[in-house]
Amino acid sequence: MHSSHDSEPDSPRRLALLALGALGVVYGDIGTSPLYALRECFHGPHAIEPTPANILGVLSLFFWSLIFVISVKYLAFVMRADNRGEGGMLALMALIMHRTAGGNPSRDRRVLVWMALFGAGLIYGDGIITPAVSVLSATEGLVVATPGLEPYVVPLTLVILVALFVMQSHGTGSVGKIFGPMMLLWFVTIGTLGARSILELPGVLRAVWPGYAVSFFLHNGLHGFLLLAVVILVITGGEALYADMGHFGRRPIRIAWFAVALPALLLNYFGQGALLLRNPTADSPFYQLVPTQLLYPMVALATLAASIASQALISGAFSITRQAIQLGYSPRLEVVHTSAQEEGQIYLPGINWLMLAGVLVLVLTFRSSSNLAAAYGMATTAAMSITTVLAYVVARERWKVRRAVALPVTGLFLAIDLSFLGANAVKVPDGGWFPLTLGLIIFTLMTTWKRGRELVGERLRATAFSLKDLLSSFGEHPPVRVPGTAIFMTSNAEVAPSALLHNLKHNKVLHEQTVLLTIQGADVPHVPPEERVTVESLEPHELGLKRVYARYGFMEDPSIPDILKRVREKGLQFNLMGTTFFLGRETIIVTKKPGMARWREALFVAMSRNARSATAFFRIPPNRVVELGTQVEL
Repeated sequence: MHSSHDSEPDSPRRLALLALGALGVVYGDIGTSPLYALRECFHGPHAIEPTPANILGVLSLFFWSLIFVISVKYLAFVMRADNRGEGGMLALMALIMHRTAGGNPSRDRRVLVWMALFGAGLIYGDGIITPAVSVLSATEGLVVATPGLEPYVVPLTLVILVALFVMQSHGTGSVGKIFGPMMLLWFVTIGTLGARSILELPGVLRAVWPGYAVSFFLHNGLHGFLLLAVVILVITGGEALYADMGHFGRRPIRIAWFAVALPALLLNYFGQGALLLRNPTADSPFYQLVPTQLLYPMVALATLAASIASQALISGAFSITRQAIQLGYSPRLEVVHTSAQEEGQIYLPGINWLMLAGVLVLVLTFRSSSNLAAAYGMATTAAMSITTVLAYVVARERWKVRRAVALPVTGLFLAIDLSFLGANAVKVPDGGWFPLTLGLIIFTLMTTWKRGRELVGERLRATAFSLKDLLSSFGEHPPVRVPGTAIFMTSNAEVAPSALLHNLKHNKVLHEQTVLLTIQGADVPHVPPEERVTVESLEPHELGLKRVYARYGFMEDPSIPDILKRVREKGLQFNLMGTTFFLGRETIIVTKKPGMARWREALFVAMSRNARSATAFFRIPPNRVVELGTQVEL
């Protein structure tokens, strides 16, 4: 399922099913915010007095944040900035990089790429904080039902989180079918609970008037501004909504929002507000909306909804990692496909267990959702600000929007983003440092890998023998020919692969059919199958040398079986049992040569050692591989 949804005249039934799926995957994060968002405004570390004016002011801020940031900025504006149907930070980055294909990016362009990489790193932080805060806030409902259960909240949260991450290897396909209906039940339930409370005090609906938000800031001054650090909890999930666009298309995501998610969220927030107006001391307004006899079922439903919210962000982290691998910002990692039908459903064991470790450490360190809310929001606000800047560049370059139009619109979005970011800055010592530190670590890893691979390429090219010279040398010194096919994998199609040179030097033979295979990453999500492979014959033709280019998008996994199938369709025939794959394996040595700092070189070497082998990553039959080593001094 890709952005073709938007161009196809979808049947109402198909649209409804896609919208239901979007409800489960896209709106899980934002849908569980009522568990803690309003409570934190009046009972968290940055709490204000629950006076009627403050309650109406906060509700007004909630209402206009949802309308302006989610409905207008993301659904109407940012979601247009898609890369052939795919959204998200790295898809935006690929669009911006597209202009520099084949050349070195300018300094301005490099800064934009760095911003996108840092934003992608922040999304990992979100992916670790969201499961911790959502599941903790859900299980804390047990204390409202039975105060004596408080000692069991953290252990129960840990058990649920471990189960959630262990489940990942089975894929979200089977579980995904219940995500939509379960989140629909969640939204209907929270909307109904909110509506019951509003009916008791309809005057709470006055808060839709923006004047209440303005007077809130006028009366509360700096404290009111700093409360934006809590208001942001209402819109966490905006980035997930954009990143998951490729799975469902724009229309189903918009339908799910305006038909179900937005009305249910507003009803619940205003219902909680009405409860606080009646009882300002209520310290858990979400659960206090629930009739006593339904508290335990509600805790169970909230826990399920929180797990679904976490699932979307975990899947998002897997997707970002695969994009980073394909765009050259991450070493090769194990990518497991968990569904034969859905190409987007993948599982990365290494990332999964690292995220689980991070989540467990967070829960054990912070121990309550109130403490964790301090860490939450920092990643979201920074990522949202970066998305706004990148979307402006795309609007100017891709859509050719005039500066006179793009600048004021972007300026308005950015002013809101930076207000939230500024308010969140005070949370850095209380936990906001965590997503920032994680984002910085991931940014360092990504840029080190990219730069390291560039340096390795430069060092290899400096000592390389051009393919043209090699072929002309065969005229004077024809090599001994042996039957069979040899496939040499090379990242640079213009130079002779080191493995081919080693083979000629040590074995002194050339196979009767020799293929030089270059796998290229494209800065689009998907490459049409008919455009995937190109085959060229190299002169002199009697040597039987062929050059094959295979192109893959950043949402696809390169696969040798797939390439061989397409090569056969292009007329290049061979017997797999008589084919040998020759791969070059580089041993990297840290030196004092200019290029990268010594510590980054050491980091690059460590990442190289832990990268997945080309044989496993490209799914090459292991009994048909010969590896020939080369030393590279960084």
